Amino acid sequence: MDIRRTILWMIFSFALLLLWNNWQVYQGQPSLFSLTPPAAEPSKPGAPAAGQPAGVPTAAAQPGTPATVPGASAEPEGRKVHLKTDAYDLTFDTTGAQLVQAQLLKYKSLDGDDGPMFLLNDQPGDTYVAQTGVVGAPQGSGYPTHLTPFSLVTPEPVVKGDTLEIAFEATAGQVRVVKTFIVPRDGYDIRVRHDITNLGDQPIDPSLYLQLTRDGNDPPNTSGFYSTFTGAAVYSSEEKFQKVHFDDIAKGKGGYIQQADNGWIGIVQHYFATAWVPPQGTVRTNQALALANNLYAIRTIEPVGTIAPGAQRSVEADLWVGPQDQEAMSEVAPGLELVVDYGWVTIIAKPMFHFMTWLHALLGNWGWTIVVLTLLIKLVFYPLSAASYRSMAKMKLVTPRMQHLKEKFGDDKAKLNAAMMEMYRTEKINPLGGCLPMLVQIPVFIALYWVLLGSVEMRGAPWILWIHDLSVRDPWFILPAIMMATMFLQIKLNPTPPDPTQAKIMMIMPLVFGGMMFLFPAGLVLYWCVNNIVSIIQQRVIMLRLDREKAASASS
Repeated sequence: MDIRRTILWMIFSFALLLLWNNWQVYQGQPSLFSLTPPAAEPSKPGAPAAGQPAGVPTAAAQPGTPATVPGASAEPEGRKVHLKTDAYDLTFDTTGAQLVQAQLLKYKSLDGDDGPMFLLNDQPGDTYVAQTGVVGAPQGSGYPTHLTPFSLVTPEPVVKGDTLEIAFEATAGQVRVVKTFIVPRDGYDIRVRHDITNLGDQPIDPSLYLQLTRDGNDPPNTSGFYSTFTGAAVYSSEEKFQKVHFDDIAKGKGGYIQQADNGWIGIVQHYFATAWVPPQGTVRTNQALALANNLYAIRTIEPVGTIAPGAQRSVEADLWVGPQDQEAMSEVAPGLELVVDYGWVTIIAKPMFHFMTWLHALLGNWGWTIVVLTLLIKLVFYPLSAASYRSMAKMKLVTPRMQHLKEKFGDDKAKLNAAMMEMYRTEKINPLGGCLPMLVQIPVFIALYWVLLGSVEMRGAPWILWIHDLSVRDPWFILPAIMMATMFLQIKLNPTPPDPTQAKIMMIMPLVFGGMMFLFPAGLVLYWCVNNIVSIIQQRVIMLRLDREKAASASS
C-alpha cells in the first residue's frame, strides 16, 4: 500500500501544480510548461545583422501616416481600399500597400457582438498587419518600402477565374514596384507578386522583405486557465518548426537571425495563423525583432538578384491569413500545418485528428464526433480497463480483511506489509493492477486533450441544446457538474484506502479537477464526462461479474 499511497500523492501534487500553473498564467506570468525555443544568435542592437541588407525600416507603419520618400508616386494621404470575397473582407492601406485588416467572414468574433472574426487589424493596441518592401544597395537609395505612399493601379478588383486581383504602384528613387494581391474567392492563400523595375541607368541589386508586425498582447477571449501559444514561428527543413515567444524576442534586444533556403515565417495564435511563404530554393534571412510600443515583427529578406537598367524582375510569395486548417495549409507549403502543435504526443495526436475528421464527415456534428471517438477509445482499451477494474474490485472485496490486518499489527509496518503481501498472493491480487493499465492510456488521453484544444474545427461548433460552441466553456456549467458527480461516483465504486489521509485526498480530487473544468472548453469537458460515464458502467459490470463468480465459487 506504500506504493499506492505514493501514486496518490503524486496525482494530488500534480493537480496542485496544474492549478498553480494556471493561476500564474492567469496573472500574466509565463507557463511553467512553456517550451523554450532553441537559442539563436542575437544580433547587436542598432547594427544590421550578417546577411541582412541595409535600409530595412525598423518601425511599423502607422496607418494613415505616409512617410516622406523622395520621388515617391503621389497618394498624398494613406487611404483604405476594401476587397470582399466569400471568405474575406480585406482592407489595404495605400501607405506601403499594407494589408491592415482581415475579417474572416466564416468565423464569428468571440467578443459578443456576433460580427466576423478580425485576424488582422490596425487599431491602436490591437495592431496586426502584413507588410512588404524593397531595400538594398547602394545605401540611401529610397526604394519603396511599407512606409512609402503607393497609388491604386486598379480602381476595382480584377476578376480572373476563381481569384480577384488588386494592384498598387510606387516609385522611389530609380525603382518602381507594382504590388499585386491575388485573392481566392473562397480560400485563405493569398498570392502576392512584386514586379520590380529599374528605371535608372545603373544596375541595382535589391532585396525583398516580407514582414508580419503584431503587438505583444494576447488575442481577446484568451483563457487564463489553460495555456495556448501566441507568438512568432519559423520553419525550415533544417531547423524544423520553432516557436519564438514575444518575451524572448524582447529579452534578446536585437532579435535573432537565421538563414535558410526554404520554409516559411509566421505568427500563431489559438486557432488562427498568418504566414509568409517565399519562393523555395532562394537563400533568405529570417529575423525576429522587437519594435517600439510593444510591437514585434518577424520577417524574411531575400535577394532579388541584379536588375539591369530598364529591366524588370518579378517575385511571388504566398501569404496565408486564416484558420489553422491543417489540410489546406499543408497544400500551401511543407510544414505549414505544424502551426497546430501537439508537442510530444504528435505521433498519436495527428492520426487521431485525421480519424476525428473522418468521423465528422459521417456524423456531421463535432459534439457527437467527440462522443463516438471516446466510446471507440474506451472499446480499444477495454482489456486494459477491465484488468484495472477487476483489480480494484478485488481490492474492494478484501478491504475488510486489510482493515483487520491493520488493527492486528498496529504500527508494525514490516509485519503489516508482509501479511498484506501474503494476502495478495493468496487472493491472486496485483496491488498495482489498478494503476499500471491506466498509466498506459495516459499518452492517448493527453493526445486527445491537445487535439480537442487545438482544432479550429471546434470553434463555433454546436452540440445539442445549451452547448452552442464546443470551444468555449459550458455557459450553464452543466457538463462540469456532471463530471464532478461522475468522479465522486467512481471513487465510491473503488476500494476505500485504509489510510484516512489517502481517503481525504481521493475525495478532494473531484473538486480540484472539476473546478479546473468549469473554465475549460465544453468539448474537453464533454470528453471527460463520456469517459467517466462509460468507465462507471464498465466498472459496475465487472464488479457484478466478480460477485457472481464469488457466489458460484461459494456454492460449489
